[in-house]
Order: sequence, then structure tokens, then C-alpha cells
Amino acid sequence: MDSLSDLGLIGRFPSAEVLRARRDKDETDTELGLAALAARGADRIVLAGGGGGRLDHLFAIRCVFERRDWGTKRPAEWHTAGEDIYLVEEGRSLTLEAEAGTTISVFPLAGGASLMSSEGLAWPLAGLTWGPGDCGVSNVAQSGSLSVRSGKGELLVVVELNF
Repeated sequence: MDSLSDLGLIGRFPSAEVLRARRDKDETDTELGLAALAARGADRIVLAGGGGGRLDHLFAIRCVFERRDWGTKRPAEWHTAGEDIYLVEEGRSLTLEAEAGTTISVFPLAGGASLMSSEGLAWPLAGLTWGPGDCGVSNVAQSGSLSVRSGKGELLVVVELNF
């Protein structure tokens, strides 16, 4: 809560639940939260909120999905007001329900991705090789169920929420 304008609001939370940090720190609040969760033994982390703020902080959250050896677990999911974002680790699959017509975007993490596959998307991922900077934006769910398999490399799958 280093950017909280009214410090009196902190009093609304039990002291055991408040983590205070200096404004001039090297980590984002998300990084500090992930480290605190790891210290408490969390084995699966889901981020909730964000996504509508500063662009640099959005890029920083993507960075925490890419880190592998930094002593803290990476998030498995991130849910914002407009999207659900899922990490698909190398060789793993993501299966989920999405209404037909839902926008699905897929981004390789650092190093790119290959040997991917998918089911239930308008444009299949099979046969694609993505290097750093490549991605699949605005694919479309074809039915109620879809799956994405990462193959070699890791992926972030972004599902647009339809309200």
C-alpha cells in the first residue's frame, strides 16, 4: 500500500494482513504479494484485480508469469474485470468452457513456443512456431469447450469476459 493516499484506511485491516513497503522499492506490490504468499507456503497462486491501471504495471505482471528461478511461485491465473488469463506451462494443457464467439488470445512467454495444439478455436494453433514477439490475437471460441496445449515453451491464454 505504498501508493495509498489516505493512510487512515489501513486501520480498517487487521495488522497481520497489512504489508507496508517503502515507495522507493525495487519490487512492485504484486511481486511483494507473491513473495509473501510463497513465504506462507502457497502452492497455487491466482491474481484477482488489476488490469485497468498503469501500462507499466501490466507489463510487470506479465514479467512475473515469465520468471522461473526467482524463489517465488508464479501465478497460475489472473482474473481482471474484463479478462481471465491462464498460464499454460510447457507440455501442459488448459481446458475451459467459453461461449461460442468469445475472443481468445494466446501469447508465448520468453523464448517463444512451438508444437502447440488446440481444439475449439476458429484458427488452430497446430503447426505454428512463435518466436519472441509473435502471438495469436483475437482467435475465437467455436463451442462451449476449448483446449490449448503448449507443447514446447509456455503460453498465456487470455479469455475475454462477455457480460
